[in-house]
Amino acid sequence: MPLSPTHVTRLATVDTAGAARVLNDIRSATLSGRRTPFAPRPVIEESWSRMLRSGVDPDHDFRSGLLPPEEVQRRRESTRLRHVLPVLREGLLSVADVAHHIMVVADDDGRVLWREGSSRVLRKADGTGFELGADWRESVVGTNGVGTPAVVRRPVQVFASEHFVRSQASWTCTGAPIKDPRDGRLIGVVDVSGPLDTMHPATLAWVDSVAKLAESRLRELHLASLEQLRAVAAPVLARLTGRALAVDRDGWTAAVTGMPYPNRIALPKSPSPGRRWLPALGLCTLEPLAGGWLIRAIDEPEPQGATRILLDLAHPRRWTVTVSGGAGTWSHELSPRHAELLYLLALHRSGRSAAGLAQDMFGDPGRTVTVRAEMSRVRRYLGAFLEHRPYRFCEDAEVEVLLPASPGDLLPHSTAPAVLGARADAETG
Repeated sequence: MPLSPTHVTRLATVDTAGAARVLNDIRSATLSGRRTPFAPRPVIEESWSRMLRSGVDPDHDFRSGLLPPEEVQRRRESTRLRHVLPVLREGLLSVADVAHHIMVVADDDGRVLWREGSSRVLRKADGTGFELGADWRESVVGTNGVGTPAVVRRPVQVFASEHFVRSQASWTCTGAPIKDPRDGRLIGVVDVSGPLDTMHPATLAWVDSVAKLAESRLRELHLASLEQLRAVAAPVLARLTGRALAVDRDGWTAAVTGMPYPNRIALPKSPSPGRRWLPALGLCTLEPLAGGWLIRAIDEPEPQGATRILLDLAHPRRWTVTVSGGAGTWSHELSPRHAELLYLLALHRSGRSAAGLAQDMFGDPGRTVTVRAEMSRVRRYLGAFLEHRPYRFCEDAEVEVLLPASPGDLLPHSTAPAVLGARADAETG
């Protein structure tokens, strides 16, 4: 009976070397364009396809390009991952050390910020460039337990020659993304890696569970900080008339008066005290509070002037929209879904209906409820710059889109039919 991907996974638990040989044969056949006895697991096959399209060298040595120690430290101090290290250590390290694994934590750029666990395995990892400060993005080092979960946004186990680059074929790696519970944005990946004989299918569920515990801890911290800010802001808001609210440093709302309760307000990139124009409120004054800002709306006409909207999609995993006009310039970082939607609206300046966007996004015009919910969230920060029935950018705005140099890097997470079509057109154009 022919083997299947599931059978290889089972085989690996009793005959690691045998399973590794089977996967090596499949990988070699795939790279040479020959037919394989069976297809790799879908998540691995999709990753290999991305590597072949982007030209990643399977024989390249990646032991270079490390961040200097001071930059690693700076990133450690600025990432929200630092808040969940105790959760990750408690959930993973005790078992990892006994099982000859290491725990690796990387940021949303794929840079390794922490490595802990078996000293023997840490030395072995040094030989493959799996070091502090290393760039472990999939587009750089191929299919792996850090970069691939970051692309597909779900846990992935990569065993033996499922790694695209040959030098990693003696490893088993299991990684899970850690997302910001406030908005779903990727903030990093936690990975457990070790020699081939440490492979076990249950590792995937284990690592995923600990990653979800880390996300729960971030949610608790967020709610606690909002509660502290609410206590500070309550007596201030009680003395005010008109529209006002207290938000944390990222714009998340703690308390309001005289207006409906928004979840979040888009703040300027570098907020400072004084008069500012905010898309959700118009002209406002910003005053610092302990842990955030007091925002008071000023009921005056909005400043006039030509509006320019820049949609920056040039980076593989970080996208922004920047609005410039009579009120100044402000930027907002986009989630993957919002980047897709705004890209599609930029392609269709005359507008798209909810059904049309559903077809573009999901290949199913019936999924209008999802589209309307997401567009409602987009309008919270783009406000008057988006119109609906159909959805479109306002007519008097100049819209510019910055695209990546390589078509394959255009919203690489996206499976939207319209985005896939745009990528294909760019690659053949």
